[in-house]
Amino acid sequence: MLAWLAPVLVLGLVVFVHELGHFLAAKITGVYAPRFSLGWGKALLRWRPRGTETEYVISALPIGGYVRMASRADETASILEGGNEQVKEGAERDPRWDPNALVPHGPKPVPPDRWFESKPTVARVFILLAGVTMNVVLTLVIATSVFAVYGHRYVPAVIDTVVAGHPAAKVGFQKGDSVVAVDGTPVRSWNELLRTISGSPGRQLRVEVVRGGARTAISVAPEAEDVPNELTGKTERLGRIGMGAVQRTVSERISTGAAIANGWRATLQMGGSVIGVLAGLLRGTVSVKTLGGPIAIARVSVTAAQTGLEPLFTLIAFLSVNLAVLNLLPIPILDGGQVLITIAEGLKGKPFTDRTRENMMKVGLALIAALFMLVMFNDIKALVLSIFG
Repeated sequence: MLAWLAPVLVLGLVVFVHELGHFLAAKITGVYAPRFSLGWGKALLRWRPRGTETEYVISALPIGGYVRMASRADETASILEGGNEQVKEGAERDPRWDPNALVPHGPKPVPPDRWFESKPTVARVFILLAGVTMNVVLTLVIATSVFAVYGHRYVPAVIDTVVAGHPAAKVGFQKGDSVVAVDGTPVRSWNELLRTISGSPGRQLRVEVVRGGARTAISVAPEAEDVPNELTGKTERLGRIGMGAVQRTVSERISTGAAIANGWRATLQMGGSVIGVLAGLLRGTVSVKTLGGPIAIARVSVTAAQTGLEPLFTLIAFLSVNLAVLNLLPIPILDGGQVLITIAEGLKGKPFTDRTRENMMKVGLALIAALFMLVMFNDIKALVLSIFG
């Protein structure tokens, strides 16, 4: 039953950490932030500790969140994921009205030096990048913790299947053979073996295996196969010999230093895979039909939670770095687009006109809406196919 709460934990934690980055950066730089919200739309729960200036909110639509910051130009959308700070008519009758607070919680105007726009360009870019930075930090912390707790997991270099007619079968590899070295270099994991074979198309390799307790050497030349690279879009010639690994993993304890190093490596690999998919979409080598949205994330979250804590936290780490990379896209409503606008304004020496900013926001909203509709279509289609087969 608790597994069905996994989507709330996964999405909630990733979004919370992202918005916390913006919020802390705003506090550090002195920008007034009257609201911190998890979710969008109507507020379900609202709480503002006595004597503080920020209201903490849980809203109806659990698909994101925002930090509302004081901005002079946020009629269409705030500079940073929020709304405007105008005091609505009748606000004085609100039981939460505080005569000693700044708007919108009270009657006092926001000091000029606490508006987002009043801060120097460096401070504004710092605020805008703080969210994605926190997501990368979350990914790194989780990845490192997973390695520290569960150790280094790998698939051993033990052969489970040998495909007839391919080099491995022709030279005598057998199911159950344990590969221990290639050309004198020790091999422990299947990935190590795969990297060596892939990088040696047409080259004769001396593979040492243990079979029935005895060590023997087998020579094999991998077949050359042209495989498209999703990251570069180019076709690469890789080596293949036609055999598969056993379906099991081995775990070994590692030092704290090794856990940190592996955590960094995993974070970079996850980020690289997201960038690779985006690059593939632009080149047309990756289909938009593969993109998933909230429903897909929810389904994967439940499955991960049912499997165990390790896959669940690994999923959180992967989604966190996903959010970081996607938010850096140069779309006006996202952090990356806001950074470009802020830098452009700094170089220009004055802000864009309200009309220009409004048009940029409309373009950003249209792009995000189109993407949301696409991933929701993919989600619903996959859900219907899974139900009706």
